[in-house]
Amino acid sequence: MIDLKQISPKKILVINTFGIGDVLFTTPFISNLKASFPEAMIGYVGNKRTAPLLKNNPKITKVFVYERDEFNALYKRSKREFYGKIFSFLKEVRDHGFDVVFDFSLNRNINFLTWLIGIKHRIGFNYRNRSPLLTCGFKLSGFEQKHVVEYYLDILTYLGLKVYERELEMAINEADHQWAESFLKNQIVGKGQPLIGIIPGAGVSWGKEARYRRWSSQKYTKLIDNLIEKFSAKIILMGAKEEQELCSEVISQSGADIIDACGKTNLGQLAALLKKCHLVVLNDGGPLHVSVAVKTKTVSIFGPVDERVYGPYGDPAEHLSAKKNLACQPCYRRFRMTNCQHISCLNTLEVEDVFRQVEKLMLKN
Repeated sequence: MIDLKQISPKKILVINTFGIGDVLFTTPFISNLKASFPEAMIGYVGNKRTAPLLKNNPKITKVFVYERDEFNALYKRSKREFYGKIFSFLKEVRDHGFDVVFDFSLNRNINFLTWLIGIKHRIGFNYRNRSPLLTCGFKLSGFEQKHVVEYYLDILTYLGLKVYERELEMAINEADHQWAESFLKNQIVGKGQPLIGIIPGAGVSWGKEARYRRWSSQKYTKLIDNLIEKFSAKIILMGAKEEQELCSEVISQSGADIIDACGKTNLGQLAALLKKCHLVVLNDGGPLHVSVAVKTKTVSIFGPVDERVYGPYGDPAEHLSAKKNLACQPCYRRFRMTNCQHISCLNTLEVEDVFRQVEKLMLKN
């Protein structure tokens, strides 16, 4: 076992190259590291999509961007250029002289690279023996039974550090706050009218498999109509550029006067808009965890994924989930999706099931 207090690291590197939600799950870990070692410089290796939220985090000094797909494409195109780029990246990281790395990438190549550049203390999860070069490895078969955040915090406890913070954190810069103010100023929102966010997509991390996380657009449309009728709500639709067609489908089906922000925001602007909402209804995915991090109430829709593991990590009274509780749920386990053709967990989830959860939050205040 490594005694981190005895090491008293001056420079700490954290690696998580997964999506927005995964990176936000590490923010309580970062907060507690900073509380234990306030003078330490913390660096972070993430991807292009997560870099903006990392750069705004005041506890993180330096962000390194590692885009695996770009490295792979470069390797196929020109091995000479690939080696030039990878060595340049490694030199930049090595020159910072990190004492300790927390490697949450679950990636054999990254594990090798942290060893190659000479980071002495290498701590992380050893998933399916992909990270044999860790000096302190925690065997992992998958995230189950408890939230991912708790897995990260358990490492700190194991290393003898106290856990002070448990909240997700996403800082929003002033430019993004002003953009959101300006964007909404040009929309017609009545005084005292609740602004409810709707995100019918699921982010881009699941790619072609996003159907396993998306509630139907027709049901979102009916839900929107119910929200307008019951609460006189103003609806704002949000999502990634890749989801504009889906958002347009919802808007055309409803016929209501909906604010369309889908594909019009970067990550920081999305966070700023979410913070303006009274609550947000959305599928499991990165935007859910952004909403939690900016302290906006949520009703999240879960199908194959276990909300106990990947669900909203915040006040349970402010973040409700809607699901069917079928015998086959969850069927996404240990980072693998079963070959489900019917997706009954989402297809049988009715508008009334989701509206009931929204109503609980709306009637609280």
